[in-house]
Amino acid sequence: MISEKMLKALNDQIKEELGSAYLYFAMAADFEAKNLKGFSLWMKSQAGEEMVHAMKFYNFINDRGGKAVLKSLDEPQSEWASPMEAFKAAYKHEQFITDCINNLVALAKEEKDTATEVMLQWFVTEQVEEEASADEVVQKLELMGDSKHGLYMLDKELGARQLPSLGLAVQGLAE
Repeated sequence: MISEKMLKALNDQIKEELGSAYLYFAMAADFEAKNLKGFSLWMKSQAGEEMVHAMKFYNFINDRGGKAVLKSLDEPQSEWASPMEAFKAAYKHEQFITDCINNLVALAKEEKDTATEVMLQWFVTEQVEEEASADEVVQKLELMGDSKHGLYMLDKELGARQLPSLGLAVQGLAE
């Protein structure tokens, strides 16, 4: 059984994960409108990952005898001045989510909730990857500066990212 305090915190994290997906879908739409389809696909993939993360929390809550409660989401920003601005915002957002996960780990320890603490270790590792992934694009954008050729090449590279399977996530089968 999960404590009420932990249940509330995990439900709050579902909102954060869905809010992340909403933000990345907004970034994808902005890139799409600017004909940067590779950047858009990268963000759509990122949004899909966030949906998978939300489902992990949703399924965990239900497996522990709790009830997942979906909260309303704020409207995300809809335009960014440049790919650099968008990816810096994505990187900053991933740092925020890392803080959220770290706070959940601390709460699980405080509540002596070993099952939740163990489950959260996956997210701790995932957040290292999430931050590194966004930061890598920021560094590439810094390296290429104002190069239109560089932007074209990076758009092609980012367009190679695979979209996660959301069907499996909904069923609780995806990692």
